[in-house]
Amino acid sequence: MINVFQPALGPDELAAVASVFEDSWPGLGERTTAFEAAFAEHLGVDPRTVLFVNSATAGLFLAVEVLGLGPGDEVVLPSVSFVGAANAVCSAGARAVFCDVDPRTLNPTAEDVERALTDRTRAVMLLHYGGLPGDVERIAAMCEARGVRLVEDAACAVASRVGERACGTFGDVAVWSFDAMKVLSTGDGGMVVVRDPDAADRARRLAYHGLRHQSGMSASRSVSRRWWELDVEAFGRRVVGNDLTAAIGLVQLRRLPQFVARRREIASFYDRALSGVEGLEGPPPVPEGHTSSHYFHWVRLEPGERDRVAADLLERGVYTTFRYAPLHRVPAYGAQGVRLPGAEEAAERTLLLPQHQGLSDGDVKHVAEELVSSVTGRPEAKGGRP
Repeated sequence: MINVFQPALGPDELAAVASVFEDSWPGLGERTTAFEAAFAEHLGVDPRTVLFVNSATAGLFLAVEVLGLGPGDEVVLPSVSFVGAANAVCSAGARAVFCDVDPRTLNPTAEDVERALTDRTRAVMLLHYGGLPGDVERIAAMCEARGVRLVEDAACAVASRVGERACGTFGDVAVWSFDAMKVLSTGDGGMVVVRDPDAADRARRLAYHGLRHQSGMSASRSVSRRWWELDVEAFGRRVVGNDLTAAIGLVQLRRLPQFVARRREIASFYDRALSGVEGLEGPPPVPEGHTSSHYFHWVRLEPGERDRVAADLLERGVYTTFRYAPLHRVPAYGAQGVRLPGAEEAAERTLLLPQHQGLSDGDVKHVAEELVSSVTGRPEAKGGRP
């Protein structure tokens, strides 16, 4: 079976894990700090504002807490988004207000976001769908002008940029995912950037039980004569990362440029092989000046055809899917009766093809040929070599 997502792990990652075993310390330590510093350099931000956590979902919950969102507050987010984003908002007692998306890019425009704003809006939580930066510049400017906080859910956008500026550096808080399906994978894990250094310090404390200082050997020479005593400033949790996963992350970050380059090759091949096929539409081109992480590659089919083609491909050994199901249709979020035609169209027509750096040229050609065959009944696909 050719999978949609798959990490690329090898001997360098294994050697990094072995070195952690040799040091007999898999917990939070020097490698975690080194990974945070390396990721800060990747983004071009102050390393003091970067925090490695155990998942992007934990990072989203942390973002909501750091921004002080709660009952009476509204948070606007695209309906085509991950369930963890809405859960983070609603678990704090705030209200998730879903905005529409462009049915081809699956990202919201500034106008989509603006239509959802009210005088109760405290924040916007923006996803970069499939690694496309989207309308982030205009949305960030609009949020700043209105005094609304911006959270960037950059889970799909680890190498995405607008010009020279990295996705995740436009908002007040940003979150990345390093789970087993992502471009850069640590198995589980995520990164949080909080632009304001004081708020970043608070986020770091909340991520480790709300302690002002961590107890233990690291504090024994810097805190007090009784370093084991506790100073709890807030009721936090333990969502920090560790040296075992950070060691993998350091290797993956060094390999990230080659990962993205391979994904770009695969996306270009799909575009060539599938262009002009009746009943099949590829994703829009990446806009001039934008850089995509190429996390997803999707096609659009007629609504009645999408599910048939997905089932047909599964029988042919090609796994496809759709992410993310529109959240305004989920009863738990209380948005029944809301109509968002762009998100609804995307949910009926979009199909994600296998897209990861572990795909061989033969895999990619097979996916394209089977897709063309399923859609048209013809076995051939164009495009040459990936």
